[in-house]
Amino acid sequence: MPYVNIKVTDDNVTAEQKRQLIQGTTQLLVDVLNKNPDVTHIVIDEVSIDNWGVKGESVSNLRKQ
Repeated sequence: MPYVNIKVTDDNVTAEQKRQLIQGTTQLLVDVLNKNPDVTHIVIDEVSIDNWGVKGESVSNLRKQ
């Protein structure tokens, strides 16, 4: 039972984009690892840009610069 957790920032990710991520990730596991899509779980976590950091700064602060 594969489990994949995708984390993205919570700005402007549409329901359609999430659907494509779920479908594409599931298909990748089927194609590469021959996994059964019926028991493949994909979870998308949306993280606030205040809680996502890179280069020692939050993304919200970096975007203000």
